[in-house]
Amino acid sequence: MIGPGGSDHLRPFGGSGRDRPTIVRGEGASLFGADGRRYVDLGATHGVGNLGACPPDVVRAVQRQAAELLYLGSGYPVPARDAFLARLGALLPPTLDRIFLSNSGTEAVEAAIKIARSATGRPRVVAAMRGFHGRTFGSLSATWRKELRAPFEPLLPGFVHVPFNDVAALEAAVDGSTALILLEPVQGEGGVHVADEGYLRAARAVTERTGALLAFDEVQTGVARTGRLFAFERWGIVPDLLLLAKSLAGGVPIGATVTTAEVESRFRGTHHSTFGGNPLACAAGDAALAAVARDRLWERAERLGAIAHERLAALPPERVREVRGLGLLIGVELRERVAPLLERLEARGFLALPAGSTVLRLLPPLVIEESDLRAGLEAIEAEIGRG
Repeated sequence: MIGPGGSDHLRPFGGSGRDRPTIVRGEGASLFGADGRRYVDLGATHGVGNLGACPPDVVRAVQRQAAELLYLGSGYPVPARDAFLARLGALLPPTLDRIFLSNSGTEAVEAAIKIARSATGRPRVVAAMRGFHGRTFGSLSATWRKELRAPFEPLLPGFVHVPFNDVAALEAAVDGSTALILLEPVQGEGGVHVADEGYLRAARAVTERTGALLAFDEVQTGVARTGRLFAFERWGIVPDLLLLAKSLAGGVPIGATVTTAEVESRFRGTHHSTFGGNPLACAAGDAALAAVARDRLWERAERLGAIAHERLAALPPERVREVRGLGLLIGVELRERVAPLLERLEARGFLALPAGSTVLRLLPPLVIEESDLRAGLEAIEAEIGRG
């Protein structure tokens, strides 16, 4: 029942304090406001839109599935889920052959923590400083940023944070009580910091030595974003658990925790998600992965990312500390706060993201037209140049 104030009194909980354009339609990297104005997506979809807005293959798959079967509990096989699992499995190393489906990245992380603790019988989770893994209690416990954690403490016990890319600190933190090392190959929310190959190899080695498990959180880096289908392929280091979400179903909510048969054999207890693996999300996921593979979008991300990196590296050093990233996951660390720059870019028709208070983060759709990407880079150059 709507109260006397009508529906206008309702507002999103925790929403932005400033007015933003109302987006009513999207196509590829183009987003259209209620006033008809076109905006270029350089990150507004938060890494979900690798295939752009309303990818045609995904839209058709969702329409077909919605007319056939919207939902069925996971205890019953359905063709859409079988097809999605087969397609994803064909893209993964053969050892990663067990999957738990959920609805988001934070749920994928929660499942990984439970699986690791149960399979090893150990409590300790080692994660990285600047890392971001989600906002539910387990994933927030693995997340480092104090301002995200403090309002909800005490969080779960047993979580330890070590400096990213510090091999000695990582090795010192992992012992016989460690269930899991949880790392992002590229820290997206934490400022777009790329893992060193030696650091990831050390993580793999220390887990093999101690019996802990290694998880790569590829919620943001997965599905062709970094110039590889999955970021771990760049180094050839296969984790025990791979966490996926965001663009995995082309814009439809989904999460996946992928692990090995050996880890599953040691799991005790139960874990379940009512909507995880629902037919609609799986149909979207099957279509999304098919489109990514058909168009080899990881190659496009690598090529366009190289163009962006070259242009951004030439920004004036008195204004820019560093440019980081892989593929089309790019961070520009400024010598000032990023919020004013984001507002000026929005006024020009380009929507980007922060990664902390001083980092401009670019996560454009992998299908973005090169001309739109170059126009966005020109706008960034102009706005950083003017201050």
